[in-house]
Amino acid sequence: QVQFVESGGGLVQPGGSLRLSCAASNTGYRLHMVGWYRQVPGKQGELVAEIFSGGRTNYANSVKGRFTISRDKDASTVFLEMNNLKPEDTALYYCAGPGLSKGQGTQVTISS
Repeated sequence: QVQFVESGGGLVQPGGSLRLSCAASNTGYRLHMVGWYRQVPGKQGELVAEIFSGGRTNYANSVKGRFTISRDKDASTVFLEMNNLKPEDTALYYCAGPGLSKGQGTQVTISS
């Protein structure tokens, strides 16, 4: 079963940046509609950003102006560029989309 594979998380200080990547476990799979979500323990997952097949994007209000979702030209990888990170951005970030199973996610921790 094809699943998402996320990477790029880590520990950064407030105000820092990270770039997350999301690809399919099958390298030939194309990601036309993908959402980046985040989850903290005890809470439901929250949609952070999503990109549609035509390139349209949508963001949660809490990340507008700081996060950018994009896709490479062959639609094999979806990125989440995160700038001016805040402690409240700390969460497990994961991708979701039609046809693929949920992956392990990548942990983002913002702390001084």
